[in-house]
Formats: sequence, structure tokens, C-alpha cells
Amino acid sequence: MHRRTFFLTVTALPFASLPALATAADPIQVMKSPTCGCCTGWVDHLHTAGLTTEIRNVEDDQLWTMKSRLGITPELASCHTALAGAYVIEGHVPAKDIQRLLAEQPAALGLTVPGMPIGSPGMEMGAEKEPFATLLIMADGSTKVFAQHS
Repeated sequence: MHRRTFFLTVTALPFASLPALATAADPIQVMKSPTCGCCTGWVDHLHTAGLTTEIRNVEDDQLWTMKSRLGITPELASCHTALAGAYVIEGHVPAKDIQRLLAEQPAALGLTVPGMPIGSPGMEMGAEKEPFATLLIMADGSTKVFAQHS
């Protein structure tokens, strides 16, 4: 086994044991670059909303490999990836959208806020805000608007 394959396997093992259905009380597993400040801001936003997290700092190439394995395409990607039970949470998804996802339990891969919209959780820059949508990622990779934010 190559060292990279071994590392990815070891990194993914804790996530493989998560229950299929999570609740807002279960920790959200966050994979992020160790130097990313906006990721830390997003985690702080989750904590403020009452969600708990477990953070795993990973190198960028390993993070992108995990994104790919979890079904996150470059068009859906942002800077950090998280798991809430069996759901993938990609990027600066507002806590209330995650809480709604966990309450409704739709048949889907998860949620994403592609890119890094200014004003999204963790990307606050004063009063400046750009509208963005949280997308529901379906099992086939297609998306639907889950929530609009302005």
C-alpha cells in the first residue's frame, strides 16, 4: 500500500463509522487545511448555532482527494469539507441549513455552497454581502436549490 493511500484510508476510517442518520446533536466532522482562517470562522459559526464539531487538519492534496471520493466535483467545491452523518457538507453552508437537512433527512448526498461567497458564514467582510444559494446535492451529482441567502 502506498503511503498516500494508507494515509487516506486512515483519515477516512473515523468517518466510515458514522451513523447513516445524524442529528444536530452529533458532531460534524470537518476536514480543512491547517492554515485556512475562513474555515475556522465557519466552525465558529456552527458552534454559535449550537452545533458541535470535530476538526481534522489535512494537507490540500489529501483534502481534494477526499472531496472527489465523497462526490464533490470542482464545480461544487469550496475550501473545506465536512460530514454530518452520511451527508457531505461542502463549504460555507449556514448552520440553519445543516440543521434543516438533518431534521428533514432527504435522500441526497449533502449540501454545498460552491466557492467562497462574501458574507457567507466564515466569509464575513463587514457589511459587504453577495447573495448565494445553498445547493442540495443529489445522489446522481445534480443539484437543487435548498435555500437562498441575501
